Amino acid sequence: MLTLHVAEHSPEAAVLVDGAVVAAVGPYDELAAAHPSARVRRWPGILTPGLLNPYGPELLEATYHPDPREADRLGTEPIGGERARAILRADPSRVGASARRGVQRLLAHGTVAVAGELRARPVIDAVRRAGLAVGQRPPRLPGPASLSPTPLTLLPPLTPGAPARFAVFAVQSRRSLVTEGASTCVATVIAGRLVYRSR
Repeated sequence: MLTLHVAEHSPEAAVLVDGAVVAAVGPYDELAAAHPSARVRRWPGILTPGLLNPYGPELLEATYHPDPREADRLGTEPIGGERARAILRADPSRVGASARRGVQRLLAHGTVAVAGELRARPVIDAVRRAGLAVGQRPPRLPGPASLSPTPLTLLPPLTPGAPARFAVFAVQSRRSLVTEGASTCVATVIAGRLVYRSR
């Protein structure tokens, strides 16, 4: 089934998805006219190729993402440093569950690819199951590890035949995305599947 994704502030960059791949990219009016039977998903903001987060190991192996049931003891925010190492050392079975929650946080920030050498098998499995691509780290990392690093790293433009991997942000332009950050994500699509949608 064909699905046509269009965002309010980037109608010239609509994406037609066929299964797991990009069928076409172009102005919404043209794609809609050429494919009248396609299901249409309308989004606020802008549609982009999605983000590469270069901090895969730091965010998924060296950070503990608490389970909501642990909020009374550990809070809800990611835990790093020695405290995270102590939690994961005390119970290695937490590594996979923490990584899965960390992946969900990345998806909620428009991340469709991560970089850095992942070593823990449960983390590698969580990344693979989510469909996140694994890319190369830039030569210089942009500051401290973050779900919304500065500067943001957008993947190359979408092309027909490529994997349907992109994100939508509730901003008015790419410049606004740079200033407001990846927490403005409203939708993330990987392999043609909507893997994150804000409420």
